[in-house]
Amino acid sequence: MALLFCDAFWGTDFTDQSGYEAILQRLQDGRHMCKDVEELLKMRALAEEKYGRDLVTIARKAEGQTEIGTLKASFDKLKAEIEKTGNMHIHLSESIKEEVQKIEAFREHQREQRKKLEEIIEKLQKPKMLQHKKTIESKKLYEQRCKEAEEAEQLVGKKTNVTTSTHRQSEKVMNRARLCRQAANLAEKQYKWNVDQLEKTRHDWESTYRSACEVFQQQESERINILRCVLWDHCNLLSMQCVQNDDCYEEVRKLLEQCDIITDNNCFINMKKTACHPPAPIEFQSYSDLDANGGVRSVETKRLSVVLPEMSFSGYPEAGSNSAGSYTSAQQAVGVTEKYMVLYDFKAQEDDELSVSKGQVVTITEQGEDGWWKAWRDGISGLVPGTYLTKLSPQSCSTSLAAAQPEHNPIK
Repeated sequence: MALLFCDAFWGTDFTDQSGYEAILQRLQDGRHMCKDVEELLKMRALAEEKYGRDLVTIARKAEGQTEIGTLKASFDKLKAEIEKTGNMHIHLSESIKEEVQKIEAFREHQREQRKKLEEIIEKLQKPKMLQHKKTIESKKLYEQRCKEAEEAEQLVGKKTNVTTSTHRQSEKVMNRARLCRQAANLAEKQYKWNVDQLEKTRHDWESTYRSACEVFQQQESERINILRCVLWDHCNLLSMQCVQNDDCYEEVRKLLEQCDIITDNNCFINMKKTACHPPAPIEFQSYSDLDANGGVRSVETKRLSVVLPEMSFSGYPEAGSNSAGSYTSAQQAVGVTEKYMVLYDFKAQEDDELSVSKGQVVTITEQGEDGWWKAWRDGISGLVPGTYLTKLSPQSCSTSLAAAQPEHNPIK
């Protein structure tokens, strides 16, 4: 069973306003609740708007232009759905703001209505309290006058029983008793009149207060109802947004199901393919095998990477014969130490090379396959061309060494 404000919020006495104050406090708490709901919806609207704008920005800034094929289509679809989702969140923000405006309009309407009723109650409350004060004062005066009249009448009875009292004294006491009774009668009439007026005022106030309680209870019911409906609608909007978001992402998932690795690879191959076979290997071709036109000669001899100068000297083998011998010695094992005579001048051009002059004798410690040999002379080591050297025979080794040696030998 529904309880009523008008049956539960009365004062314990005529001047008590605790019931009315309890209703006003409840209405004030209701206003604060409306403002709290408004603030919540405003913050949620701002959050939805910011989130939506961020999603739109993300979708528009995302690149992905280098991709091709079905994966590009899926990625483009994802960007489109993200932007669509962002726009839906922005629209959701606008819908929430509309709900906030409804609450503000409702709260303002209730405030005006409640203000009018409070003014009416206050106008009736003041006369009621004033009339109550007059009635209480008139009651006290009436009681006092009645008490004085009773005392005066008692005094008259005492004077009449006393034989010694004169006629004049008796007359004086009786006149006083008569005046006191008249005053008591007047006080009684004033008291009754004040009671009647207070009853009229009380009746008007009570009737108005009962009507106001009904209006206040109706306002409270409407407030609870509209807040409940607003929060319900807010939850529905959020649920719908979740469903719409899922629908957007489902569209992307459907397109991703069509994304095929083979299709995308084939697309890339057909768009960017260059040649169907690898290039032919590069084979070694000796310079001596090439003719003037670039064709291959049928020549058996091969030359080393180091070219001999076209010179010959008496007492030494020919350059061509020395080249063949040097090439053969280049294939010997590493680590041989033998004496060689320098046939031509050679000036070092790199840090690891050794400058030699014609007629000098050097010691070879390593013969490289590329035609560069490691030679020692005067305690200095470096690379020299093998084709610039000739091996000394054992018989002439001592004679040649003596002729090639400088005036002092730095090697001790």
